[in-house]
Amino acid sequence: MADSEPTHDNPRNTRNLPAVVPQGEVLRPAADNWLTRAIRTLFGWKPGSVRDDLQVVLDASTPDEVGFSAIERTMLRNILGLHERRIADVMVHRADIIAVKRDIQLGELMSLFESAAHSRLVVYNETLDDPEGIVHIRDLLAFMTARARISETGKTKRKKPFPAGLDLRAVDLALPLSESNIIRKLLYVPPSMRAIDLLAQMQASRIHLALVVDEYGGTDGLVSIEDIVEQIVGEIDDEHDSDEPPAIVRQADNSFIADARASLDDVRSVIGEDFVTGEAGEEVETLGGYLVTHVGRLPVRGEVISGPGHYEIEVLDADPRRVKRLRIATRKERAPARSQREGRRREATPEQGPPQANDNAIPPPGDGAGSQ
Repeated sequence: MADSEPTHDNPRNTRNLPAVVPQGEVLRPAADNWLTRAIRTLFGWKPGSVRDDLQVVLDASTPDEVGFSAIERTMLRNILGLHERRIADVMVHRADIIAVKRDIQLGELMSLFESAAHSRLVVYNETLDDPEGIVHIRDLLAFMTARARISETGKTKRKKPFPAGLDLRAVDLALPLSESNIIRKLLYVPPSMRAIDLLAQMQASRIHLALVVDEYGGTDGLVSIEDIVEQIVGEIDDEHDSDEPPAIVRQADNSFIADARASLDDVRSVIGEDFVTGEAGEEVETLGGYLVTHVGRLPVRGEVISGPGHYEIEVLDADPRRVKRLRIATRKERAPARSQREGRRREATPEQGPPQANDNAIPPPGDGAGSQ
């Protein structure tokens, strides 16, 4: 039978069709269709166990068997995982937040926007634990445009008009951000909140940035709507995102330069399984976290820490809050080397003693001491 023939002409496909379809009524699929139930369950429309059923189908089937492409299967898996994912799993940690004080000058704010490559920045009063809101680069641009716009009277007085009717010299770049009235509200959420619930809240409030606060009101991290969407579709890079170098890179001398934020799994995959962190690495995920746990404090720049195993870690860059860049190399046995050199010196001293004691003595004839 040709594919274009009506379905109702095939007796094998008529069991779910009504005897008569009223004119103008749309024929709908059976109510117990498994895919329909799955979608309803995923989005909370109807309780059920279809979530588990869909997970089993995705695990036990190939793309051709269920009609989902590889990308669709990946996104479905990510949606299933997002149901249980918390804000703490997707947020940017406090140490990596780029924020500005409320009294920052507009000129400095422009420079920070350029270097940070973000469209929104958190605004705070004295510390990040006292946030005030966010500033959007579009609002800053709109404010500067409004200040630079020339009035009709000013246009008629000039022989040569300003380009686009804007005089940027009229913008006071020393003006504090707090006086520009462009600070917007942001959301405050706990780290235990489900990511999918925050996504719905961001859509409803049209606020796409949320500050993650702990039980005492302190700032733990920051999460954007892009961070949550990336949990479903994967990394979203735009034309302003630079290609970051790998978190850990092998050097010519077989040492490794690593970002302190590199995960311990990534470090082991590059260095090898003999990079064993032991108990200090069980409760942390990053190389910097391991280092702080290992020494019990925050290391300083230039410090060399022994471990793990036969490795040593040198702190190349750090600030008072965190370590940033590290060098990992095979530990050098410095102490034994010094002991060997000192031993050689001690052995050489008795041998040189007698000649030194007889430096003023007259050499015996025929020993060749003065023949050269």
